[in-house]
Amino acid sequence: MIKPKSGSSFLIPSIGDFLFISVFLLMTVHSGKNLLGDGDTGYHVRAGEYMLKTHAIPRYDMFSYLSPPLPWTAHEWLSEVVMAVIHGFSGLTGVVTFYAFLIALTFYLLFKVVDATLDNIIISIPLVVLTTAASCMHWLARPHIISMLFMVIWHRLLDRFQYEGRQKGLYLLPVIMLLWVNLHGGFMGGFMLLGVYLLGNGLDLVLKKEGERRPSLAKLRALGVATALCLVVTLVNPYGFHILLFPFQLTSSKDLMDTVSEFLSPNFHESYVRWFEVYLLGLVATLGFSKVKLNFIEAALVVLFLYMALFSARYIPLFVIVVTPIWGKHLDQMLKGSDLKLASFLKTRSRNIAAIDARSYGHLWPAVAVCAVLAAIYAGTIEFAFSPEVKPVAAIDFLKRERISGNMFNNDEFGDCVIYSAAPMYKVFIDGRLDMYGATRVKEYKKVTNFQLGWEGVLDKYRISWVFFDANSPFSRYLQANPGWKLIYADKVANIFVRNVPQYQYLIRKYPSVRPVPQSDKDDKA
Repeated sequence: MIKPKSGSSFLIPSIGDFLFISVFLLMTVHSGKNLLGDGDTGYHVRAGEYMLKTHAIPRYDMFSYLSPPLPWTAHEWLSEVVMAVIHGFSGLTGVVTFYAFLIALTFYLLFKVVDATLDNIIISIPLVVLTTAASCMHWLARPHIISMLFMVIWHRLLDRFQYEGRQKGLYLLPVIMLLWVNLHGGFMGGFMLLGVYLLGNGLDLVLKKEGERRPSLAKLRALGVATALCLVVTLVNPYGFHILLFPFQLTSSKDLMDTVSEFLSPNFHESYVRWFEVYLLGLVATLGFSKVKLNFIEAALVVLFLYMALFSARYIPLFVIVVTPIWGKHLDQMLKGSDLKLASFLKTRSRNIAAIDARSYGHLWPAVAVCAVLAAIYAGTIEFAFSPEVKPVAAIDFLKRERISGNMFNNDEFGDCVIYSAAPMYKVFIDGRLDMYGATRVKEYKKVTNFQLGWEGVLDKYRISWVFFDANSPFSRYLQANPGWKLIYADKVANIFVRNVPQYQYLIRKYPSVRPVPQSDKDDKA
């Protein structure tokens, strides 16, 4: 047990504690509903419940009516089981709180990493706050949050080995990978980092003189062994070596990458990337003015993860998490080499703040914050569910009352919500598991929603007799004007149409005067 230093107190919260508490309370008390901005949370929970009930990892889909059942690689199976267990105790509120905790822990650890690397806490604080702000555009109650946490730990262990010679940390990598490969497909990020460090030490070995190669060779061997062990443990999953192919199969499909909004490149005209823009400008300015050049490993990490972030917005959090320690190191070196009065002032203030921060002992206040939130959840003060303002909550209640028969055609996001709220009563045409449905069915889905030639044939092929779709969409507006379809339910989020055939005349007579709900200007812009 580590004893506190003289003058230390567990009553004094550290800056890292403040960061954890701020992020955790922001998510659980104020903005937790944002973590449910994606319907995928729903199918993850139900998939986990299915596994708990059957004591088996699914090999085939059970939520869609497509026949024969589609092969399904449930690559996030362990995360889904954890989510299902938490959901069983406290519903979606517990799931949101769990991911809020992981997010807060991620940036607490990132702050500790940056603060340990730098000699200036005044740089560490705003840098990590900016990193936190830049990454929040992809904070959702989904398993990818776990990959953010593991990337912080993984990168730190590799850095300590590379620059401090701490080889024992490499032994933890296979243990982390054993969990990571069963929790989320982002485990490939760990191999990307390993590849960069291997390549950096390999180049160092080639470029150094004969008598100076021993340290690089030793590092290369250690990293090689760690990489081999990590590859071996990835096979300890329900799908064996196929799990290694899954990320490549997903990202190599242009149809999938062009369909899922989070896989698209960031739109710099939108507000969600404003902090990412600030981050990029600050990084470029620092590297441009710094007299110390990036080493190969640092440069490769910046270029690789920047490319990923510009290719797909969902990788922005990984980019800032990996690059922040590098940026901070160069900011610190610039400050040390400066003779400006401001630099001297910042150094003095940094020492004073660090001395105060060093007096903090333990993590009393983060524990108090977590316990307070758990108590509020138990008392019913804090509660989260899918918002009826943006999700088809009311429409699904209508579906459960009416028990409409036949095959539906649905918005993929609505499919997630149907799986969560109305399975197995209803089975979907498509949902957020687009990797499972594959490029062919995604093309068919887009053919219908974009009115491409032959779109009616897709509806006939799957014997679709009713439609559950986004109210503010061209497809809904088309069906409203088509006498072959009748609108039986409408709100600001969703419309439900049935074919104008004898099978559904009872519903058409029951709801004869349904009209689309007018959309506000704000809705139209969205």
